[in-house]
Amino acid sequence: MKLVHKTLLSALLLVAIFAVYTAAQTRSKTGLSLSEKVQNLVDMNMKKPLLRFNGPKFREYVKSAPKNYSMVVMLTALAPSRQCQICRHAHDEFAIVANSYRFSSIYSNKLFFAMVDFDEGSEVFQLLRLNTAPVFMHFPAKGKPKGADTMDIHRVGFAADSIAKFVAERTDITIRIFRPPNYSGTVAMITLLALVGSFLYIRRNNLEFLYNKNLWGAIAVLFCFAMISGQMWNHIRGPPLVHKSQNGGVAYIHGSSQGQLVVETYIVMFLNAMIVLGMILLIESGTPKSHNKNRIMAMTGLVLLTVFFSFLLSVFRSKAQGYPYSFLFK
Repeated sequence: MKLVHKTLLSALLLVAIFAVYTAAQTRSKTGLSLSEKVQNLVDMNMKKPLLRFNGPKFREYVKSAPKNYSMVVMLTALAPSRQCQICRHAHDEFAIVANSYRFSSIYSNKLFFAMVDFDEGSEVFQLLRLNTAPVFMHFPAKGKPKGADTMDIHRVGFAADSIAKFVAERTDITIRIFRPPNYSGTVAMITLLALVGSFLYIRRNNLEFLYNKNLWGAIAVLFCFAMISGQMWNHIRGPPLVHKSQNGGVAYIHGSSQGQLVVETYIVMFLNAMIVLGMILLIESGTPKSHNKNRIMAMTGLVLLTVFFSFLLSVFRSKAQGYPYSFLFK
């Protein structure tokens, strides 16, 4: 019996030594156990919905096993010296997604959002062989990222809704976007009404200008410019100001007919305004005036109409892929 007892104790001791050795080996490779990594991520997430990683943290929490959670990472360059004009807008949209997830009922420790700035983790860009920013990547719980785990921002943009759709496709977690309230429009409307009210009060004894047809005509035309250029779409969808082009530059025109950018709206508004001005000059050139003046107005109107309609057709052609027609510009 004593021999059997000693044999069992020896076996148990060997099993304990092997378990300790295995745990030590695992810790030496990853630095942290799975439970410690998850707990650290949850603790950090309680403070900031969007985690900020440098090189060592990226390798610890994103690249190294063990891991039972997915990570959506934005690789960016926010420093002004990097001259990434769209990185700030992309960061704001990504932060909206992270906040919407963190404070939603579907939040769990199976998905985290993080960012790596080039100046804080340039080795991460080298590791992933990236030379542009911003880039959105999904790192699954198991295995390495595939081609579909990199978001195609050239095609879909980087609005919060587009990022949420990308996350849903890669993780099956649907995030409802909650944007922080923006009172700038309300403040601007109140300010405008106050200015108009003050002006009418000052001119209360002389309101004949309210019957001016040219004034109301100009207001109507400006309203039409705002509507046909896409201002209402901007108000509903909240698109970014600009985004990154395929060659790494800044794109002011969205490459798809399913989306648009804020700057694009003002470009289209300006083109339409120049076309209307050209038409007005052509019409006015037919009224009885000085012959030379009519000729100048007609030529100017024709140039404006031709050039800016060609620009507008070129913009439409770039958005409607396969549209065959162009005028002066392709």
